[in-house]
Amino acid sequence: MNLSPAPYFEDVAGAPAGGAAHWLKTSDGTRIRVGHWNPECDAIGTVMIFPGRTEYIEKYGNAAGEFVRRGYAVLAVDWRGQGLADRLLGDPRVGHVDRFTDFQQDVRAALSLAKELNLPKPWHVIGHSMGGAIGMRAALENNCFSSCVFTGPMWGIFFTPLMKPLSRLTAYWGPRIGLGEKTPPTTSLDSYVLIQPFEGNALTRDPEMYRMMQDQLKAHPELALGAPSTIWLREALTECEWLMEQKAPDIPCLTYLGSHEQIVDRKAIRDRMANWPGGRLIEIPDGEHEVMMEAPDVRGPVFKEMAAHFSAASNGHTPELAVSR
Repeated sequence: MNLSPAPYFEDVAGAPAGGAAHWLKTSDGTRIRVGHWNPECDAIGTVMIFPGRTEYIEKYGNAAGEFVRRGYAVLAVDWRGQGLADRLLGDPRVGHVDRFTDFQQDVRAALSLAKELNLPKPWHVIGHSMGGAIGMRAALENNCFSSCVFTGPMWGIFFTPLMKPLSRLTAYWGPRIGLGEKTPPTTSLDSYVLIQPFEGNALTRDPEMYRMMQDQLKAHPELALGAPSTIWLREALTECEWLMEQKAPDIPCLTYLGSHEQIVDRKAIRDRMANWPGGRLIEIPDGEHEVMMEAPDVRGPVFKEMAAHFSAASNGHTPELAVSR
């Protein structure tokens, strides 16, 4: 693999020094961006961060710092259709994917880069939101992760009782009548954090982290993304249904769920984790969707628990987590 350097916005990442990004071509020719960071000492393993929809590698600069200082190398991905990866429609504000399984081509390209960079094993994966769906399928299809962590994973999408039938109708009939590349009703082409004030937001209770998200997009608007396409919605719902039908991967799993979660389906997460042998669900009181971007007194213990989980999995036993919420 010939490594091609890609832009990396260190000015807004809040990440460890020495980070870098590369362009990668997937097997279908889509260009994605992958970033990575290394500790100063010999790394004890690698944490691969699979971001959620609309996200980008710089958003995980703080998380990268948490793991780098604990001795891990870190890798994060700009999925196709977001961040600086190829946007797939004429209007770059619309999040789109032709088939949800296409994201696995991005995963395979990222894993190939990890091998090229000699990122040390054991490899662990953190999947947030949409990245939780991508990460679970990746864990099912690739025998390369020693453990997994999920935060607010998209194993189902939350809809109000009124919106649920309308959303499903839109997802399945919209593409059939030529509206597949249009966004669902009531959604916006503007980035959520730029139009939603901190008060009442569904992502975090920490005003500083929310401001960081806003500042990143104001400084680099090319990272911003709005609502998904109707095809994305159809594909996401289909993928969630498929994932819930599968037997859990045979690797240790730790999953976090905020008690105020309003973006993904809480019941789907609880049902999945109730049937994951060796898995553990930790619910965060008053937590929103972005557990790794909650206030320091919340995210601090979360990162500590994650690191304990990775260490225990590397040594072949189940950790005794310090906090059970």
